[in-house]
Amino acid sequence: MMSPSTSSEARMPAQPAAFTEKKYLTTFVFVTSLFMLWGIAITMGDVLNKHFQTVLHVSKAQSGLVQFSVFGAYFIMGVPAGLFMKRFGYKMGVLLGLFLYAAGAFLFVPAADSESFGFFRLALFILGCGLATLEAVAHPFIASLGDQRTSDQRLNFAQAFNGLGAVIGPVIGGYFLLRTGTSGELDSVKILYTIIGVVITALAVAFAFVKVPTLTDPHVVSTDTYEVGIAPEDLKAPKKLFQHRHFIWACIAQFFNVAAQSGTWAFFIFYGEEKMGLTPEIAAYYFGLIFMVMMMVGRFVGTFLMKFIAPNKLLAGYALANILMCIVIAQSWGMISFVALLLLNFFFSIMFPTIFSLGLKNLGKHTQQASSFIVMGVVGGAVFPPIMGIVANKDVASAYYLPIICYVVIFLFGAIFYKVRK
Repeated sequence: MMSPSTSSEARMPAQPAAFTEKKYLTTFVFVTSLFMLWGIAITMGDVLNKHFQTVLHVSKAQSGLVQFSVFGAYFIMGVPAGLFMKRFGYKMGVLLGLFLYAAGAFLFVPAADSESFGFFRLALFILGCGLATLEAVAHPFIASLGDQRTSDQRLNFAQAFNGLGAVIGPVIGGYFLLRTGTSGELDSVKILYTIIGVVITALAVAFAFVKVPTLTDPHVVSTDTYEVGIAPEDLKAPKKLFQHRHFIWACIAQFFNVAAQSGTWAFFIFYGEEKMGLTPEIAAYYFGLIFMVMMMVGRFVGTFLMKFIAPNKLLAGYALANILMCIVIAQSWGMISFVALLLLNFFFSIMFPTIFSLGLKNLGKHTQQASSFIVMGVVGGAVFPPIMGIVANKDVASAYYLPIICYVVIFLFGAIFYKVRK
């Protein structure tokens, strides 16, 4: 029999877990770049909100359907992407996602020629299917490139480059789309999305030649009792996916997290224009150069802080901070409220990857399927902007009360429901 001291030693990790391994570096760099690419696409949609109002004469509530088209695709494509990934592997999943991304971008050309908001929404939906596939694949892919104990750090680091894409997106969109904007001026949309389609196609061709090392599943039962909370000898028979409470709550938390994100982002330019007196183009530059930089910085800071603070505790603390920020934003206190709006994205920064990583803990063979369901939670981004748009039609500041509901749910997940149970 094993003595108590020996048993205790068996439960402790033999050495600190490395961030990743040398053999994974090329793949890690390539997959991390995917996080930047969908950051560009998502925030470009927020600029399209304003452009479509001007050019196609749609209301704020109708413009929220831009997000509905993109994030609705996440709900439709989440499970198929997971099944495809499970059948054909991570690499083929990435290639499928890039193909759909490029196809949606190229469809902007006939959509612009027809000057049809419905056609644009179809193009956005197909592009969104590509983004959903990339997200379903990239998160467990990044998590598999090393030890589970550092998967939270890897995901937050990779998501920091999603923040970089979120900086680039509105800056490019503001330059191409918001400098003009009279009826019929959609040539800029055609040029922009043709360039995007060509770049994504080139990236897909390059990735086809990348040799991915043999991966081991990092989401097997961990011996890190501090983080996971369960010793291997204490586990019962393997559970089905939906018997894992922490996974179910991760799906719920992700739904509300992306709901808050998409609503906050969708009406940032409106807030800058209506409450701060900025032009749409200048508001777009604030959106990209400050607002999204705050998120990118927040993720690098979060990656560092997770060396000292448990990820779930950091998540809960950031959720409380954003509740306070939303209250201040809704008061329309001029620059004070605008600074709070900018800080909202700093505290939002770690939420998506941390919820994702905590939700995948100790799921073993269910990891890929779980990833697709957590991605489906992104449909919250389709639901919330139209609701916020209804309030924003009367007062855009008051619309920022609504995300408080979302941050309460995220706080509960980080404080209580993240725990892996037997």
